[in-house]
Amino acid sequence: MANTPFIWITGASSGIGKSLTEVLLTHERNVFGTSRREIELPSNSHNGIFLPFASDIKKASDVKKAVDFLSTDGRYIDCLINNAGITSFKPAEKDSLDDVSDIIQTNLLGSIYAIKSVLPDMIKRNSGTIVNILSAVTHKVFAYSSTYSASKAGLLAYTDVLREEVRKYNIRVINIIPGATATPIWSDKILQEKSDRMMKPEEVASLIADLLLTTNSVVPEEIRLKPILGDL
Repeated sequence: MANTPFIWITGASSGIGKSLTEVLLTHERNVFGTSRREIELPSNSHNGIFLPFASDIKKASDVKKAVDFLSTDGRYIDCLINNAGITSFKPAEKDSLDDVSDIIQTNLLGSIYAIKSVLPDMIKRNSGTIVNILSAVTHKVFAYSSTYSASKAGLLAYTDVLREEVRKYNIRVINIIPGATATPIWSDKILQEKSDRMMKPEEVASLIADLLLTTNSVVPEEIRLKPILGDL
C-alpha cells in the first residue's frame, strides 16, 4: 500500500459524513473514517479502501492516535474533511458549562486539532485539501444556537486566515456552509415535522464530492447550500 492517499472524514458514522464516505468510495477514493461511535462498513458496492477508527475528535491525544494509525505502510492523508459536530438547541441561559465546553471542544478545537495534525505533511508534500463543514449560523442569527454559532463562526475565521497562510504550499481550504440538513443532529421530533423542508445528506455529500474530484486550478473557497424553500 505504498504512497496511498486517503480522505479523512471526521464524524463519519452518520449524516453528511456517512454519506460522503459512501459516495467517495463509489468514486474509488480511499476513506479514513473516524467517529466516537462504531462505524460500519458501507453496504453499497465500492472500489475504494475504507478504514474505520474510533476516535473522539475533542481529545488531542485521540486525534494523534488516529493519524498515527493511518500514517503507516505508505498511507497518508491528502484531504481532511472536518465534519464532526454537536449542538444543544438550548437558549444561552440554559446551556451548562459542560454543554459549552463539549460543543466548543468538538466543533472548534477538535477541527483545529485535526488540521494541525495533517498540516505538516501537507506542507512537506506541497499539496493537500482541507474541507470544513460549517453551518448557516455563520451568516445568520438562529435562536437556541449561541455556543454552536460561536464554534462554527470561530472555525470559519480560523480557516479563512489559514487559507491565506497556506496558499503558497498549494493547499486548498474549502468552507462548506449548509443550511438545514436531515441528519441526527436534529431531534426525532424536528426531523418528523420538518425533514421534508431539509436537504438530504446524500445530496449534500454528492455536491461536496464533485468539488473534491475537481483537480484543476479553481478553488471553491466558500460554498453556501440551502434547502430549495430556504431556511427553516
